[in-house]
Amino acid sequence: MSLVLARIDQRLIHGIVVTQWAGATKAKRLMVVDDEISKDETQKAAMRMSKPAGTGMSIIDTQTAIDNFNAGKYDSHNVFLVVREPETLLQLAKGGVNIPKVNIGIMFDGDGKKTVKKMVAVNEKEIDDLKALQSLGIPVTFHFVPNDPEEPLETYIK
Repeated sequence: MSLVLARIDQRLIHGIVVTQWAGATKAKRLMVVDDEISKDETQKAAMRMSKPAGTGMSIIDTQTAIDNFNAGKYDSHNVFLVVREPETLLQLAKGGVNIPKVNIGIMFDGDGKKTVKKMVAVNEKEIDDLKALQSLGIPVTFHFVPNDPEEPLETYIK
């Protein structure tokens, strides 16, 4: 099956991902792709403690993810992918990773960002990256928790 859903959530692995999204996607592997976090043993250890029993977890950098997906390493897994930034997903897609859908969860406010929806603030580069993902034929939706209705990107970002 491989990748079943990609989520942008700046909290990465946390309660909603573990208790709701992992089950809703029938994930057998939670995957964090982040070039900084993949080198931080303390953060990796904390995330691994929260993974559901019977679920694998990978916390890897972008190039390793591209190499592993392209080599078929996860072909027999249901992988739920979490990243902090849309740019990471764009790099994965351009590297040949088949991303079936992008789910925008939480993107924190910060300098140069505008709030477009509760819990989602974006800057111009993030907007461009989200639109670029869509231009590659990847559906991009806002979807906080599985029971909420999905809303297309254009609802909040024109």
